[in-house]
Amino acid sequence: MTGAVPPDVRPAADKLFGLRLELAQQYAELLITDGVLRGLIGPREAPRIWERHLLNCAAVADLIPSGASVVDVGSGAGLPGMVLAVARPDLSVTLVEPLARRTAFLDEVVATLGLDRTTVVRARAEECVGQLDPADVVTARAVAPLDRLAGWCLPLAAVGGRLLALKGSSAAAEIEEHAEALERLGAGTPAVRLCGDGLLAEPTTVVEVVREREVVTRPGRGSRKTARRR
Repeated sequence: MTGAVPPDVRPAADKLFGLRLELAQQYAELLITDGVLRGLIGPREAPRIWERHLLNCAAVADLIPSGASVVDVGSGAGLPGMVLAVARPDLSVTLVEPLARRTAFLDEVVATLGLDRTTVVRARAEECVGQLDPADVVTARAVAPLDRLAGWCLPLAAVGGRLLALKGSSAAAEIEEHAEALERLGAGTPAVRLCGDGLLAEPTTVVEVVREREVVTRPGRGSRKTARRR
């Protein structure tokens, strides 16, 4: 098995990665080799790394303006932040991940792929508030329910910036359930976006939340710690 794009999804990969497709294939190779060996990607995910992971994440790039700053919370193996950095060289991407074995992998990928506008920070999201510049866009994938996710991510966004939370079929229900919590966090009305519709067999469902205002909150656990740049 290699990181090469399967023929059935090649048109989508060409569209989403363009001239950066070779770089994306190098990343795919790292995911299905070192990523699996280090326990960052499950062995069963390797055969579907393109359809289920890389293309799913790359489709979100359509929601991000040119030259934006992006903070990816809970990056893990780099999904979606590393994918966005590969697909969009115009973006400045910060990958936030608390576990050392994951940040070590991310550091190696950044160096191997030559992603000079991508930074790895070993920290929890709440430790980064006030340590990182407010971002135009904060991304997160399958990290937590929407209220908790917004509590971690919205403080990292600039006022007027956005949280893009990659979700599944529960997106609309989560918005309804957590509407009051989102409003208390300074969020505007959330919206569900389908990315890659007509291009991917299963479009990526994204909850888009704009940070409309700043909310003063009590410092949380770990707030005195300083984010560690890698």
